[in-house]
Amino acid sequence: MTTTVGVKLDDEIRARLKNLGEAKQRSTHWIMREAIRIYLDKEEETEKRNQEADNAWEDYKQSGLGVNNDAMAAWFDSWETDKETQCPEPKHPY
Repeated sequence: MTTTVGVKLDDEIRARLKNLGEAKQRSTHWIMREAIRIYLDKEEETEKRNQEADNAWEDYKQSGLGVNNDAMAAWFDSWETDKETQCPEPKHPY
């Protein structure tokens, strides 16, 4: 199902859409739909990462478990080497 939605655009944006559509041999409608889809995908992914970070922070506040910076840096440094290590296990800082 599709729904028609009206969007008010100033003359400059309308001209840019028209020019880009002509260059890409696409309709301005297609370009607007694609731009909205890309924007939504990006914003939804950002929101998902923010929620995961909030959840991780809450977990840390309750458990006190974490991985220190040196352990994470060593793990990252091992990536794409023949001595790649496993992700360090969270532990209490004390």
